[in-house]
Amino acid sequence: MSSGDGHQVSQWSIYDGAGLGHGPRAAGLRAVCSCGWNGPEHRLDWEEIGDQPLDEAAEAAEAVAETCSMDWDGHTEDVERSAIPLPESVTVLLEQLRGELEKLEKTSPLAALRAVRRLEVTAVEVGYWAAHAGRGDATVEQTAAALGLSQGEARKTLARFGRWSPYR
Repeated sequence: MSSGDGHQVSQWSIYDGAGLGHGPRAAGLRAVCSCGWNGPEHRLDWEEIGDQPLDEAAEAAEAVAETCSMDWDGHTEDVERSAIPLPESVTVLLEQLRGELEKLEKTSPLAALRAVRRLEVTAVEVGYWAAHAGRGDATVEQTAAALGLSQGEARKTLARFGRWSPYR
């Protein structure tokens, strides 16, 4: 995190030590997740990096950024495996719908936007009842695990679909 003005930045390329507003030099990089997961630290070799901008050098310096990306990919795969499984028929339909929407976006962006809007309305309608039933059936911890989210994000998701305040 950076800055004393309340604005926080954690993007790795900011910490290049280039002076005012760029923050200190990063000692290493690691992938992190809002669920609380932290990947292993991957040290940066500043002797090898030299004066190169960090956003260019990190990949060249032993592919540090790519290693962090692979750590992140592994974490997201773990989260997906631990979340409540969707029925195969739903997964297939969602993949098919995504493919169709991507094709439509290339030929008629506004038609794709209309379809996405209808999908959004459907999600809100179905999500309302699912959020209310889910809130009665599971704790926030169980909901977070089932959805593959942090507890805070699970609360926000339930509140958004259930149409109640996330603070109650």
